Amino acid sequence: MQSTFLTLGSKDFLKGLVLAVLTAVITIVYTSIEAGSLAFDWKAIGMTALSSALAYIMKNLFTNSEGELLKKDPKKA
Repeated sequence: MQSTFLTLGSKDFLKGLVLAVLTAVITIVYTSIEAGSLAFDWKAIGMTALSSALAYIMKNLFTNSEGELLKKDPKKA
């Protein structure tokens, strides 16, 4: 079951964390390939991970249990 409009569940935070980690890994791989060496820009990686996690959590906060963005739950209306 999905969270209702303007609420978050523990699964939302867990999925946001997984998304942040995956985004950080992809950022490391991309920057390494682009630079031609295995060099880490921790600030850029951290900002990308944090941004992606916050975006995911905000999306879930403003989505109702039916998956509709910026609409109240039809069950509660």
